[in-house]
Amino acid sequence: MTWGTLDLSPIGNCSVSALIDAQGRFVWACAPRPDSDPVFSALLGNRDPGDDAAEGLWDIALVDGEAVEQGYVRNTAVLRTTLRDSEGSAVEILDFCPRYQRLGRTYRPVAFVRIVRPLSGSPRIRVRLRVAMRRGAARSETTSGSNHIRYLGEQVTLRLTTNAPVTYVLDETPFRVERPLTFFLGPDESFADEPAAVQRMCDATIADWQLWVRGLALPLEWQEAVVRAAIALKLCWFEETGAILAALTTSIPEAPGTPRTWDYRFCWLRDAYYVVQALNRLGAVDILEGYLAYLRNVSDTAPEGQLQPVYGLGLEALLEESLAPELPGYRGMGPVRIGNAAYTQQQHDVYGQVVLSTAQAFFDTRLLRPVTLADFHALERVGEQAFRLYDKPDAGLWELRTKAAVHTYSAVMCWAACDRLANIAAWLELSDPARTWRERADTIAARVHTEAWNEELGSYVASFGGDKLDASLLQLLDLRFVTPDDPRFAATLKAIAKGLARGGYLLRYAHEDDFGAPENAFNVCTFWYVEALALSGQAAEGRRLFERMLGHRTRAGLLSEDIAFATGELWGNYPQTYSLVGLINAAGLLSKPWSAVR
Repeated sequence: MTWGTLDLSPIGNCSVSALIDAQGRFVWACAPRPDSDPVFSALLGNRDPGDDAAEGLWDIALVDGEAVEQGYVRNTAVLRTTLRDSEGSAVEILDFCPRYQRLGRTYRPVAFVRIVRPLSGSPRIRVRLRVAMRRGAARSETTSGSNHIRYLGEQVTLRLTTNAPVTYVLDETPFRVERPLTFFLGPDESFADEPAAVQRMCDATIADWQLWVRGLALPLEWQEAVVRAAIALKLCWFEETGAILAALTTSIPEAPGTPRTWDYRFCWLRDAYYVVQALNRLGAVDILEGYLAYLRNVSDTAPEGQLQPVYGLGLEALLEESLAPELPGYRGMGPVRIGNAAYTQQQHDVYGQVVLSTAQAFFDTRLLRPVTLADFHALERVGEQAFRLYDKPDAGLWELRTKAAVHTYSAVMCWAACDRLANIAAWLELSDPARTWRERADTIAARVHTEAWNEELGSYVASFGGDKLDASLLQLLDLRFVTPDDPRFAATLKAIAKGLARGGYLLRYAHEDDFGAPENAFNVCTFWYVEALALSGQAAEGRRLFERMLGHRTRAGLLSEDIAFATGELWGNYPQTYSLVGLINAAGLLSKPWSAVR
């Protein structure tokens, strides 16, 4: 692997996560939460992790190693890395974050676990455990005992409990592996169990993930790709509060040398909607239920029902954006940002996404918490905002920082809020609210059809009265605002293919924004295009583009936010929930039915 590629494999337990490179090194992890300062920061450092001077990493390297094999234990987030040397010696490393049922609740500590087993010969390893502090500016100080090392941090102190020689770990001295070694890096408290308990944790974690995957309603085709994407989406779920992260990283640039470097370790209501939508299509309702609880808490704290587009994992409303000069950035391409100023923006589509995320709960009897009439009335307050704001300028889903318009996507999402409220009211046999919300939906639809249609271009456009194309117009089909045989949508699809497609990869838009014209394709837009093709009678072309996108996945089976259409290189934060949602939805749409083989 060339250092600085996104060939990274995530592990996690819905409390914390880590990214591991192709050599089995931890290069990114934050604690005690995924939005905290990094304890492993090498991903945004200025040295190859193989360099002896690299900081912010956890490397277990085979002395004179020359070959690496890596892959997940089937249907889990447990990563197996095998290291071999030229003499035939080999070790296996199992990496995971514990997650399983214990004492009537889910055990998911702030902990990273590694098990090292000798496989053949006389392997010798060197352990470099360099915990970062102050955003990677310094290495954590340590204290130690007979079986542990404490890494003293400002936000969190971690304790490594191990049956490996502590002196060798502290001094980074190479030593032989003659028996299984366990490394439990977790809370600063005594580890009461014997080393064998770590293996039991691993077995229980494997079982927990495999049981969850067993409950997924997978498409017949591309099952491995969908499972990998689904597991990664779950890793982006902060289970304690129900929040869903947009990605696990901050500041991976959207293209080489661009200032488009953003912190995605927060909960965008839009991104979270797409995640629960995709997982619902697979039958995974646990994340939906957790997220609905998060939404209820967001609504309780929203002044007069006015929603921000993004919140912190613990409902934080203030996500002030600052630069972290201590970190050089991915491949040295800063700036590295902490926080996200998008929380200050008006993005009116969020009202539709809240209603759409919640609507299923009124029809789905599987949920543990049945919805109530009070829940409907609370959702109506969200709908009131949607109807009030649908024709007002906003920053749009692409979060333009200095330009505002009445964005078509935002208006249609506000229409969806009113449309789904009408459906819910009818289901609840509330005739007056059903009529009111239907009338409001019709009012918005009429405005969109009139003001978002450009007669000269013969296409829907990105904003009312505008003349620019936007890939989000493809979502008019998924939202059921138009049908596949609608001639206006067919014309828009052709216009988008001509104006935004670059060899089948799709740009968000081609016009300049606050930072100039976008350089790379946006992966979820390509998947939207694939879906639109499939629904419009062009499934063969959609399938061809879909399978090409699958070929761009990392060895972990995942995608980032953007792709360089000239080279196929991945850019942007990783793993990106948007992109994985697109993969899942397109696979379900394109796959042969199960009846084809039964």
